[in-house]
Amino acid sequence: MPVLTSGQNRAKPSNGWLKSYYYLRFAVSAAWVLAAFTVAKTVPPLAAVMLVAYPLWDALANYVDAQRSGGLRSNRSQLLNFVVSIVTAIAVAIALGRSMNAVLAVYGVWAALSGVFQLLTAVRRWKTNGAQWAMILSGAQSALAGLFFVKMAGGTDAIGIVNVAPYAAFGAFYFLVSAVWLSVSDILRKSPQAAR
Repeated sequence: MPVLTSGQNRAKPSNGWLKSYYYLRFAVSAAWVLAAFTVAKTVPPLAAVMLVAYPLWDALANYVDAQRSGGLRSNRSQLLNFVVSIVTAIAVAIALGRSMNAVLAVYGVWAALSGVFQLLTAVRRWKTNGAQWAMILSGAQSALAGLFFVKMAGGTDAIGIVNVAPYAAFGAFYFLVSAVWLSVSDILRKSPQAAR
């Protein structure tokens, strides 16, 4: 990844980067969901690794994305998302030693907090990049899913990685919608210019 100067960091964010970022987030989440519904649900050690890796991936993704637009200090919502995701990965690793209900409760708190931070990031980006409505919906839905996870964690039903997978699947869907929407918007914006 090229090193950006401070002048470049203050430049208008590139939709090209954001599209690539959203497509990558979709691909990773979709692969995670596929593995969760197939191999991981019958291989507990793999499920455990995946449950810790998912928030770590979110932390890394937020860090890299923030670096493309001024760094974490300039993007407070992503800084908070980065920190919360790191703490979540540690908490999940600890909760795995207790029960899957504890893991789901940790995921619930994380989903609620990260959803709010994602929503704030999308609202900020709307001014510069546009087409952030799907990310706003995703953030709001993540926050609601988090509350549902916490409630489910207090129940008596058997909990496994497949209970988390739909949450990741919705995230993948919203990232794909956002990427496609930005792609279409860019094409439509360039069409009149090409016709001149």
